[in-house]
Parts: sequence; structure tokens; C-alpha cells
Amino acid sequence: MLKIQNLNKSYKLRNVLKNLNLHIESGEIYGLLGANGAGKTTIINIVCNLLKADSGDITINNQPVSQVTKKIIGIAPQENLLYKTLSCEENLKFFADIYGLDRKTRQKQIKETLAAVNLLDRAKSPVETLSGGMQRRLNIAVALVHQPKLVILDEPTTGLDIEARYEIWELIRQLKNQGITILFTTHLLDEVERLCQRIGILKNGQILAEGSLAELRTLIPAAEILVVQTPQEEQAIACAQKYGFTPRRYGNELAFWLPEPLELKEIISRFEGITIDAIARQPVRLEHIYLEVTQATN
Repeated sequence: MLKIQNLNKSYKLRNVLKNLNLHIESGEIYGLLGANGAGKTTIINIVCNLLKADSGDITINNQPVSQVTKKIIGIAPQENLLYKTLSCEENLKFFADIYGLDRKTRQKQIKETLAAVNLLDRAKSPVETLSGGMQRRLNIAVALVHQPKLVILDEPTTGLDIEARYEIWELIRQLKNQGITILFTTHLLDEVERLCQRIGILKNGQILAEGSLAELRTLIPAAEILVVQTPQEEQAIACAQKYGFTPRRYGNELAFWLPEPLELKEIISRFEGITIDAIARQPVRLEHIYLEVTQATN
């Protein structure tokens, strides 16, 4: 659906994208991860034909990026594109007009799109009367009203409570089931673990690692992660390394990669003579992979 090859973009003397390659299959949810300034917004703007690349090739549904491909893309930016004094229905009508939908198609699409985001009963309600979660769903509806093939969701659950996040997650799953391709950006790594078939980790304008969660897990040679609280950290590290445990820091937490699964009593025995206040066992998660990949290039 989306193919990016050798994409480069600079702002004055700063290289924002460096020979970037990205391929998103039709019908999949692709999670693009990266810190602020990594290049996510620049990629989105170029894909949407709002910004011109210095070099490289981009095709969407086998067509080069142009005014034509704009019509097969829907974007729900982080900031809601909504007119708060207008109703849900009026907002969708405004954007449907921009995309050139005729009257009959427009009416049909507004109704079906509001139903898809579970807001049909609020069609006449002004946006300012909606909850934050409802507004985010309507913002996604704006991206869907013209029946795009590729939808870009930029931080779709930012600022929402957990119930509203679940609603957005379910909506995203429904879109995938309809065959819509989704490019998904977020800082919430648990969302990516739950929703995305493939993941790209972006830093300084380059994809450092890419694949399914299972494929990315192979980048960390650990059966599980052990988090240890102890007043004797140096002694614990020296002791653990004798057994092949690889030490890591995740924030203020001391952690170890365990090369093979061990029973808890076996783990505790490895730290004999050392004061251990707490031990927590964790699977290898996306946050561990993300930190390993991005910090390795520092």
C-alpha cells in the first residue's frame, strides 16, 4: 500500500530524513515509533503531499504521491480538526465537501461514518458538548468520511482516560477488519503491542529496526527480564554476571536479561548473600526493545 524508498529531507543544515525506507502492506496496522524530532511528522507531511522531499520515491496504492493520492489518504492528526460550535454531522459535511463528494454520496457517507465511530445518535450534537473520547472518535471519522485506503492516526489516544482508549482501540481493529491500511504513531508502547502487525523504530530520520513484535524480540537475547531492588547493586551486578545475566538500567530500575527461564527459587539462589528487597519477573516488552535499539546508537 505505502512504499517509501531512499527518502531524504533536510531543513537548512539539518538532515531530518536519511535514505529512509518503509513499506506498509495493504490491510495492516503499522506502528511507527520515535521520539519527538525523530522525523515522524516530516514523513507524514511528505506522504500527504504537504511537503516535498529532497529525494526518494513514494508510492501509495502503486501511484506516486500527488494531488490524486491525497484522495485515498485520511489523516487524524494529534490535534483535533474539529469546529466545536458545529455539530458532528456538520463537521463531516464540511470535510466531505472538501473531498468533493456529491450530495447523495456525502449523505450516505456521513451517516455510515458516524455509525462506524458509534456517534450516530450524536449527529446533531455540537462538538463542544462531546466528551474527549467522543471528539477523538469524530476526529477519526473526519479521516474516514471519503473512504480512504490508507489512514494515518497520529497519537489518536493522547490525553484520553483508559475507557476512551479502549474505545479507540476497538475502532482501529474494526477499521483493519474492513481492509483499511493504518499508519499509527504513538508514544504509548502498550498500544503498539496490542494493535500493530509490524513496527518500525525511527531515530534521527532512519528506521533502526522493523518487524513484528516477535521478530523484534529476537534483538534481545533474553528469555525474560528480571527487575531487582537491592541496596547492594554493585555486588548484585557482579554476582549476576557470573551466571550470564546481562545488566541493564531502565530508568532508575536495575534489571537483568535472563538467558533462560528459571524458577524463582533458582533466581534467588543466584543472589545468595546479597540483600534483595524485591524481585519482579517481566516478559521482554516493546519498551525494552525500543530502549535497546535507540540507546545503542547514542
